[in-house]
Amino acid sequence: MKKIQMVDLKGQYQGIKEEVNRGMQEILEETSFINGPHVHAFQKELEEYLNIKHVIPCANGTDALQIAMMGLGLKPGDEVITADFTFAATVEVIALLQLTPVLVDVDPDTFNIDPEEIRKAITPNTKAIVPVHLFGQTADMDAIMRIAKEHDLYVIEDNAQAIGANYHSVENGISKAGTIGDVSATSFFPSKNLGCYGDGGAIFTNNDELAHTIRGIVNHGMYERYHHDVVGVNSRLDSFQAAVLRAKLKNLDLYNEARKEAAINYTEAFSSYTDIVTPVRSGDCDSHVFHQYTLKIGNGKRDGLAKHLQEKGIPFGIYYPIPLHRQKAYLDDRYNEKDFTVTNQLVKEVISLPMHTELDEEQIQYITQTIINYLNQ
Repeated sequence: MKKIQMVDLKGQYQGIKEEVNRGMQEILEETSFINGPHVHAFQKELEEYLNIKHVIPCANGTDALQIAMMGLGLKPGDEVITADFTFAATVEVIALLQLTPVLVDVDPDTFNIDPEEIRKAITPNTKAIVPVHLFGQTADMDAIMRIAKEHDLYVIEDNAQAIGANYHSVENGISKAGTIGDVSATSFFPSKNLGCYGDGGAIFTNNDELAHTIRGIVNHGMYERYHHDVVGVNSRLDSFQAAVLRAKLKNLDLYNEARKEAAINYTEAFSSYTDIVTPVRSGDCDSHVFHQYTLKIGNGKRDGLAKHLQEKGIPFGIYYPIPLHRQKAYLDDRYNEKDFTVTNQLVKEVISLPMHTELDEEQIQYITQTIINYLNQ
């Protein structure tokens, strides 16, 4: 059996090696390192894939979130509601812009932001909601968009983990994750479902005026060279990363199908074990692209299992061990532990298993049997 990895980027590279190498060589020969033809081509190809009017590439996913908020004109003190159970980048940019982060609890099954908790957190100062499509599964966007419309709020989708996922709306049919709110941010970090070989990100929107504003922000606030019309940043996707992303975008649906197949195999293996809660999918299986395959391990056995997996050479992840409301940087007297009962439980139970496009049956069988053997002790 080949060595099990949390993410097997080397194995994935073998399938796209020729196209990636050809793209790199073209860039070297053209010396078009910034905003070159590959960047513009990738932008257009991703717009077509997502069926969205505007994709604005940038340097990384955290920048994408920050730039989206800058583009909306949010002002210091404006409240932005987001999930307590997610990576810090989501709340980090809120704080950096001197906005007020408002953390709320999540759904115990999907781990995504709970719409009812959003509703309870709204005040006259609330200006935006940031749902995170966590671990690859779309949040309840119908409910979130209804709440936003009722209270005249912006919706900024954090789509860093769910590119390619479909959202099945009762009202509007099927849409790609990241195309439903006012604006969306994504990351192309190497381990993502659509990842480059360095840092990269993008902002998506169907709003022409917002797209124009964002295009200036990513390039020092310039629409015309040396004319700075808005306060901007320096955040651009380089051509090498765009070449990698072009090769991978053609295969994204196949990659996501491979992840879903691995997830189905994991779930079937664990189906009769009461100490294991497998990921819940809302709607059709295509609503979850399994950026992570995350179990809940009951009866206080998670940490012991993690140690056992380490001893057996099986990588794992615990995302996220400390809730955002307990992080030193984001402590706030407004928060009450009783408002985060789900998150506080999840941080004791969740564990993510290896998940990538190159997982094979032998590896999955070894992983699942190792877990079952430990829990049967």
